[in-house]
Amino acid sequence: MKVRKGNFFYAVIVLLIASILISAVFSVSIGQVHIPFKQSMEVLIHTLTNGKWGSLSVDSESYLNIIVQVRMPRVIFALLIGMGLAVCGAVMQAVVQNPLADPYILGISSGASLGATFAILVGLGSGTFFSQFGVAFGAFVGAVLTSVAVLVLSSIGGKATSVKLVLSGVVIGALCSSFSSLIIFFANNEEGIKTVTFWTMGSLASSSWNKTPILAAVVLLGCGLFLLQHRVLNTMLLGDEAAITLGINLSAYRKIYLIATALITGTMVAYAGMIGFVGLIIPHITRGIFGTDHKRLLLGTLLLGGLFLIWADILSRILIENVELPLGIITSVIGSPLFIYMIVKKGYNFGG
Repeated sequence: MKVRKGNFFYAVIVLLIASILISAVFSVSIGQVHIPFKQSMEVLIHTLTNGKWGSLSVDSESYLNIIVQVRMPRVIFALLIGMGLAVCGAVMQAVVQNPLADPYILGISSGASLGATFAILVGLGSGTFFSQFGVAFGAFVGAVLTSVAVLVLSSIGGKATSVKLVLSGVVIGALCSSFSSLIIFFANNEEGIKTVTFWTMGSLASSSWNKTPILAAVVLLGCGLFLLQHRVLNTMLLGDEAAITLGINLSAYRKIYLIATALITGTMVAYAGMIGFVGLIIPHITRGIFGTDHKRLLLGTLLLGGLFLIWADILSRILIENVELPLGIITSVIGSPLFIYMIVKKGYNFGG
């Protein structure tokens, strides 16, 4: 039985990797300029091998700049952000022992939104030294400061338990949302308000090669950290009392995971805005396929999250001709029915 389960796990992982590669090629073919699948394959192979493999046809050379400079960074952004959101969602569900948890449950999204709103409406996003990274910087700082505030508040009067973390996140998140609304109310900047609204819906339109290294470093290092923590995450599902008998201090690990999740989520929100339901839905789907063991769950979640967001981005570009829908709308439209189905489905049990 173990052999069969192992074979099934590796077969699904290989299938997910193959699906990501095929989807990536399809994604760079889609846009206002349609590029045939064959030409996209030629350009990607030629680029990734630095010209050692494959030769470009005349048609492929004309598409080279579009694929390499515009669409490849977007696909990489979708893959990384999908991976990061999904893994952070799985981790937060274990940390707070709540199947409804996602990367934004501890007020991170509200803090990032406050930082971005301040940057856009005060003017850090245009015409200053921060013209290129002003909004991203504001969102990141907002997310991190919010997480620190949640951590400090939940630690007052004793250890930071899962219940105290959730309650602190709700309070701090509501406070940040109030300040964001206050800034928007007093701001006399219609264009800025439109920018804030579009940013809160999520988009990969700002993806570029110069932003990719930071995003890749934060997401890959963060996901790598969590992949090595599967035993502690499994213990969190058992509760604090069981962890004490095993000699594991869950309070300390919760703080570490919260900080790591805040850094990862803050970076992703800074570059792409708020993209909901990925961190909520994908861990549940993966849990239904692989079970609750985080050793397999996190790897499957990581790959499925990246695949999901690549296709969500594709849909955002092709559903309405010559119009790019906000990515958050697509993920919500897909995620809501899936989540409703999982709620009404009998026999679903978080944690085992």
